[in-house]
Amino acid sequence: MNNIRAAVIGAGYLGRFHAQKYAAAPGCTLVGVVDPRHEVREAVAAEMGTRGFADHRELLGKVDAVSVVTTTPAHYAIARDFLEAGAHVLVEKPITETVEQAQSLIEIAAAAGRILQVGHLERFNPAIVAAEARLRGARFIECQRLAPFKERGTDVNVVLDLMIHDIDIVQSIVGRPVESIEAIGTPVFSGAVDIANARLRFEGGCVANVTASRVSLKTERKMRVFRDDAYLSIDLQQRILTVIGKRSAVPALGELPVTIEESSYDQGDALRAEIHAFLDCIREGKPPLVSGEDGLRALDIAIRITGMLTKGQS
Repeated sequence: MNNIRAAVIGAGYLGRFHAQKYAAAPGCTLVGVVDPRHEVREAVAAEMGTRGFADHRELLGKVDAVSVVTTTPAHYAIARDFLEAGAHVLVEKPITETVEQAQSLIEIAAAAGRILQVGHLERFNPAIVAAEARLRGARFIECQRLAPFKERGTDVNVVLDLMIHDIDIVQSIVGRPVESIEAIGTPVFSGAVDIANARLRFEGGCVANVTASRVSLKTERKMRVFRDDAYLSIDLQQRILTVIGKRSAVPALGELPVTIEESSYDQGDALRAEIHAFLDCIREGKPPLVSGEDGLRALDIAIRITGMLTKGQS
């Protein structure tokens, strides 16, 4: 496919950035942006030199690829419509509202022979990419994701808003089913849970302790991974990877019994990398880094955690 015709559905805060990446991507034409709010869509369309549309159905059969960057309740119907019309779909996380909807999208994409990629952006974080080969054999994982409160994103709770990023990363590291979950959380400023902690135990014995808050005074995204022979600290915000491992030889007098490696990575542009990877998958017919199945697994765990938190509040 020489030129990919793309569109962005949802021209809000994040949708505008998606539109920027498509407009600048080589071998890609941004055909339009869709948003029911006239002023919002026209402003983004004018900025990107494209057209604005009020309804996504106006573009069915007219584009090769779309990003679905709407509120979560709208994900399923829009992604389904475009997949059935023959377009490849990048849908923001969480993939859908329910596991059943996610499974349906996976089946529709497979039947249509189309790419279904889920926007778990942290998989494209340079520090995560650099650490990937060293994350196997994890025994204990600790994740902390903190952010100040913002009205944007409060259509879902903090588990589906923020924690799901780390759930996805942890599942990609461990690669085994979850055996048990313990969770606690509470609303603070919104009507949904704003801070939560979950402890996930996987088959094989690995345990992950995951905390997410959208009521913090600072922004922080950190992960620590412990193996039998090493400890990795990943600062996702600053793009810093620190690896502390055992020395292979007996340390000299006064020398630490461990080696310490610290690497910093360019801030880069994870969204650009994500969208370019999506376009490459379309051109080359290869599976996406974050598949519909990955999105479903992360959603399933997030929903199970949410169910426990809801039950605990009743």
